[in-house]
Amino acid sequence: MNQSETAGRVLVLIPALNEANSIGRLVDEVRGKHPEFDLLVVDDGSTDDSAETARKHGAIVLSHPFNLGDGAARQTGFFFARRCGYDYLVHLDGDSQHSPDQIDRLLEEVRSGRADLVVGSRFLGACEYELGLLKKIGIRLFSLICSLAIRQRLTDPTSGFRALNKKAIRLFTSGYYPQHYPDADVIISAHFNGLTIQEIPVTMSHSRSDSLHRGGKIIYYTYKMLLSTFVSILGDPYGRKRKCRPNK
Repeated sequence: MNQSETAGRVLVLIPALNEANSIGRLVDEVRGKHPEFDLLVVDDGSTDDSAETARKHGAIVLSHPFNLGDGAARQTGFFFARRCGYDYLVHLDGDSQHSPDQIDRLLEEVRSGRADLVVGSRFLGACEYELGLLKKIGIRLFSLICSLAIRQRLTDPTSGFRALNKKAIRLFTSGYYPQHYPDADVIISAHFNGLTIQEIPVTMSHSRSDSLHRGGKIIYYTYKMLLSTFVSILGDPYGRKRKCRPNK
C-alpha cells in the first residue's frame, strides 16, 4: 500500500447544537492543526449563531431545520462524506471536550488498516474532570454490556471522538442509525456487521455545554440506551442477515 493510498481524503465532522461560544475556536484549532483536511459542521437546529460562526471561521456548514439529535447530525455528515468520496472521517463534539491534537492518533489506526472504527477512550488516557456518580455507573454498565457483546474489552462506548474508514461510512449510511444516542449500540451493530473496532487512549476536557447526561436526563438516556443496545444485540438495524446454521 503506497503513501497516497494510506493518506486518502479526510473529513473532520463536528455536530453542533447551540455551540456559538465554542465552535469558532474549535474550528480554528482543527484548521490550524490540519489545514489539509476538510471540516464540516452539521448544525442540528441551533437557536443561536452556531452555523454562522462556524461558516465565518472557514467550515463547510450543513444545517438541520430543527433539532433532530446528535445521531442524526452525525449521519448527515456520514452521507456528505460518502457522496463526496472521502476515505476517512473523524468526528468530535462541538463543545471542545475533545482535543484536535489527537486526531492523528485516531486516523493512524484506520489508515493502517488495523481498524474500521476507532473509539477514543478517556479511561485509557486522561480524563481532566471528575465524572458524576450516575454518569460513571452508566458508562461502566454500557462498557460491560458492549464488551460482552463484541467479545472485546471496551472502556468508553459513550465517547463521541471516533474515526471511520470507507467501510464504516458505507455501513452507517446503509440503513438505520440512532437519531439521539449513537453510543454502545452503534459499536455493537458495527461488530455484528463485520467491522474491526479499536479503542485508543485520548485526553478529554470538561464539556462547556449543558450535557444531555446530567441530572434526570441521565435516567432517560440510560433507558433509551439500554433499549437500543439490546435491539442491536438481538436484531440487525442495518437489515443484513447474520449467518446461522441451517435447519436440519
